[in-house]
Amino acid sequence: MNARPEPACIGTCDRWYCTPVSRKCEPILAELQRPHAGGRFAFAALLLANLFLAFGPWMVRLADVGPVAAAFWRVMLAVPLLLVLAYAAGGRAARWDRRTVAIIAVGGLFFAIDLASWHYGIVRTKLANATLFGNASSFFFPLYGFIVLRHRPRPVQTVALLCALAGTVLLLGRSYELSPQHLTGDLFALFAGLCYVFYLIAVDRVRKRVAAMPVLALSTIAGTVPLWLLALALGEPIVPHHWGPLLLLSLGSQVIGQGLLVYAVGHVRPLVVGLALLTQPVVTAIIGATVYGEALTIADLAGVLLICSAIVLIRLPARLESRAAGAHVAGDRRAG
Repeated sequence: MNARPEPACIGTCDRWYCTPVSRKCEPILAELQRPHAGGRFAFAALLLANLFLAFGPWMVRLADVGPVAAAFWRVMLAVPLLLVLAYAAGGRAARWDRRTVAIIAVGGLFFAIDLASWHYGIVRTKLANATLFGNASSFFFPLYGFIVLRHRPRPVQTVALLCALAGTVLLLGRSYELSPQHLTGDLFALFAGLCYVFYLIAVDRVRKRVAAMPVLALSTIAGTVPLWLLALALGEPIVPHHWGPLLLLSLGSQVIGQGLLVYAVGHVRPLVVGLALLTQPVVTAIIGATVYGEALTIADLAGVLLICSAIVLIRLPARLESRAAGAHVAGDRRAG
């Protein structure tokens, strides 16, 4: 009696890949499958996102409203455009349920708290301090991947993480100063970095089911009213005289920066996302050197080099495995 033929895989999913000849399901890493589902440029989008996000603090300083009010306008001005983009990307947005909406809304609240704390802290401490503590998510978000998702780092990824940590210390260590007069701002910046971790976790939990723009639109809406109420409670000036910095902040940081970041989170692992966030201090250092005349020292340049090396190293395993998977598929074709 002939053996029953093995059923073929139909469609696509996040954890399986069907070779065109053998049609057998082979589990591979998520990074290798997701590019086939539209994430081919996810890593480039992640780097570009952090480039736009790095200009956010500069726009906050240029705005003629309070720091929390600047956060409010950042999200409020972005809502109409994000709703249009979310509607245009409605193909994957059909898989809504109460749990998904709740996760996104809670993530949006954490994002609002992050913005308020970060903006409030950045005007009460040194820029280097705020950047250091605000990027705490670069190291806490990978812990979520290690502990919850069980994404164990490979040796080369561990080296990349150590390089990133050393680079961050070198880049910010020259101007970092811990003192009582900066303590309040330091604590607010650190709190912002921790809240940002929970926002990223919420995004990561729903991006397998919902497209990027609907996620960003809903999370942005969820944080708008709380930021407005907080700005009112603090007695900050809310209505600006000059809209330019706020428009650039909203378009560059919220629409483009967060849009690219939320898209990338659906395709790369938390470790990669976390280390990529460290490109923001690199860009901040360049902005300080070109705009404010803050000269880069040898230690600063060494820190930039270490962070760039970490970003290159973190991508090596995925690239090597992608080539191996391609060679395996090519072998199956020749065998067929």
